Amino acid sequence: MAQTLRQPGRLRAAWGALRAVPSAVKAMATKSASISDATGSADVFGVDLDGVSVTPRTAMQLSAVWACVRLISETIATLPIGMHERVGAGRRYAPQHPLHGVLHDIPNPDATAAVFWESMVAAMLLRGAGRAEKLLYNGRVVGLEFLAPERLWPNRRQGQRVLDWRYTEDTGLQRVIPAERVWTVPGFSLDGKSGVSAIRYGSVVFGNAMSAEKFATRTFTGGRLQSLFYTIKEWLKQPQRDEFHKNIGERIRMGQAPLLEGGIEAKSLGINPDDAQLLESRGFSVEEICRWFRVPPFMVGHSEKSTSWGTGIEQQTIGFLTYTLRPWLTRIEQSVAKDLLTPAERLRFYPKFSVEGLLRGDSAGRAAFYTAMVNNGVLTRDEVRELEDREPMGGNAAVLTVQSAMTTLDGLGQQSDANAARAALRGFLGVNDPEPTKD
Repeated sequence: MAQTLRQPGRLRAAWGALRAVPSAVKAMATKSASISDATGSADVFGVDLDGVSVTPRTAMQLSAVWACVRLISETIATLPIGMHERVGAGRRYAPQHPLHGVLHDIPNPDATAAVFWESMVAAMLLRGAGRAEKLLYNGRVVGLEFLAPERLWPNRRQGQRVLDWRYTEDTGLQRVIPAERVWTVPGFSLDGKSGVSAIRYGSVVFGNAMSAEKFATRTFTGGRLQSLFYTIKEWLKQPQRDEFHKNIGERIRMGQAPLLEGGIEAKSLGINPDDAQLLESRGFSVEEICRWFRVPPFMVGHSEKSTSWGTGIEQQTIGFLTYTLRPWLTRIEQSVAKDLLTPAERLRFYPKFSVEGLLRGDSAGRAAFYTAMVNNGVLTRDEVRELEDREPMGGNAAVLTVQSAMTTLDGLGQQSDANAARAALRGFLGVNDPEPTKD
């Protein structure tokens, strides 16, 4: 004991370690981990898996992951979602439903609908599920509040079923939320219940990409990708070589052109095969990450190869909507109907995303769409004006119209009522139809 007291340095180090324990425990309390969850344990304890820590937060540092997640989540967040109603043999927009304003405008006092859906879809992409707390009033859903995945974990379980959740607020306070008040929208599922995390299943791909980024950073920092070398006619001693490397290296780092004298020549050197393979592997990592998120590489700025999704912007947009966005939109729509509507409401109301919102920045595409819908009697001109945020005109603008030259196949060659009346009148007056002229 006396020997220990004579070493104040060790005492200070031990005291500093003890003081760091509460902050470390507090930081761990905001995260969830399980013995069977290697990725979650690595996130909590800061352990690297095979030298690279693959978590949703670290994966988002990859530009390809960042771009894919932003592309999908922001696109879905900007698509209008609202309630619709089944009436008789048709359907109509139902903005009067209480849930419409929650989904379409303001889910809670602290967030807009766009911000809320961005967070939900990003959690579905990275974590396998997005969760929000139902804000209830008299048993009805009047709001939704996003629950950050890194601060939410199961509190009590009954087998695989979660009875309640523990959530850490921004202030650091924790509270328990009953499971029936937590709305879960799962992503792609393998068991029919829970969504799977692309980051966890693709940890090898994302880990390799992160390793390539780290190695490339060290490579560029260390100056391995040199494209010049210098020749000197005379042999130099070691101090002279050191001085030459120091002067040349400092000038290159400062962006200055080195001064060559005394018979020194600079020659060009092509990129070596190892460095070329490094650059190629980084490009391949982008394509691999895009496969995991089902995003065409050209939509995240990787344009080395042409896309097979069509040649025009319209065809590419249709492909992106069909193969990438549509599954996510369907999951959200069905989850809203299942968990946020009562059984009686589900018979009458249903949520729906308006994918026509993708045409908002394409005036030519909108014009062609409206023309086809009006000419075929699907929309009135006033309904088109409403979609364009313009006041209705009333009168004939509220009437469905079609092209007058159009008729049924059975009606071809038959006289119309107007032509029959005209022929009867000409016959009564004794006026003969003019003979057709012959050439």
